[in-house]
Amino acid sequence: MAVEIVWWIVAILCFVLSFVALIKPVLPGLPLFLVGIAVYHFGINNKELTVSFWIILAIFSAVIFFAEILANRYFLKKYGSTKWGERVGCLSLIVGSFVFPPFGLIFVPFISVFVAEKVQGKDNKEAAKVAWGTVISFLSSSVAKAILQLIMLVIFVLYIIF
Repeated sequence: MAVEIVWWIVAILCFVLSFVALIKPVLPGLPLFLVGIAVYHFGINNKELTVSFWIILAIFSAVIFFAEILANRYFLKKYGSTKWGERVGCLSLIVGSFVFPPFGLIFVPFISVFVAEKVQGKDNKEAAKVAWGTVISFLSSSVAKAILQLIMLVIFVLYIIF
């Protein structure tokens, strides 16, 4: 019984950290979530999670993985980013998670992409538009990932209960 409690604590910690990763991109959110599921399956009960659960989990995992990439690409292209703006946007999200969190996740990419676009020859209005696209991209992908992870968590709990 004590070992099972430890496994539950580890699984729940993984789930919590996967949601923290939404505002701390240096944490591997989806892998942490999947580790939480694996801890339950291999440490607590390996009979409750059926093949249909694993298929649903795989589909949601793929959608989460591609949601961030597609949102970033969509918004940066929509707002007219250069390749350098895209690269700087991705790197500045990582840096921003350490600088004045969680606000650094918005300000650091915005300022960094603005500067990158200015260096690429865009005027202030165009550079600000692209920088704003970076912020919208981060926020929309974070909301999408949070919703999808929450749905996955509900599905997991339903499979355990029923």
